[in-house]
Formats: sequence, C-alpha cells, structure tokens
Amino acid sequence: MPGDKHGPGIKNPEAYEAIRDDGASKEKAARISNAMASEGASKVGRRGGKAENYEDWTVSQLRKRASELGIEGRSYMKKDRLINALRHH
Repeated sequence: MPGDKHGPGIKNPEAYEAIRDDGASKEKAARISNAMASEGASKVGRRGGKAENYEDWTVSQLRKRASELGIEGRSYMKKDRLINALRHH
C-alpha cells in the first residue's frame, strides 16, 4: 500500500511513489506530489526550465545553492559532484 512508505503529510501518494521510483529524494517527491494535489498536475508540469544551466554557474554559486538546500559535504565537492548533488536533491 502506498501509505506505508511515507508520512501523513503526503497529499498525493501515487504521484509520490512514482516520483520516488524515478530516483528523486523524499523531500523533492513530497514537494512535487503535494503541489500536484494542490494545483493540479498540468499546472505543475508546465513549470520549470527557467534557470540557467548549472554548468554555467561558478563553484561558489553552486555551493551557495547547495547550502540553501542543505546538501551535506558541499564544501569538499568539485563542480561536477555539486551539479550532480543539486540535480538529484
């Protein structure tokens, strides 16, 4: 049963499980699935694509963004690992 794998704060358990199965973190899956439940999947699906490519960011900018997201170990990461961590957070 989908409810067994997450907490009570998940508004759309089926979407949550599908997003987790695709490899997203628990936090990201919860954010997306709850937005889908609140605003509708089509509205949520139209978002995104507005940020610059991470490859164009400096390491300092990447570390600042990683800090905002609470990614641990960011101060020791090189650019490629920072990008990977940000994309999969």
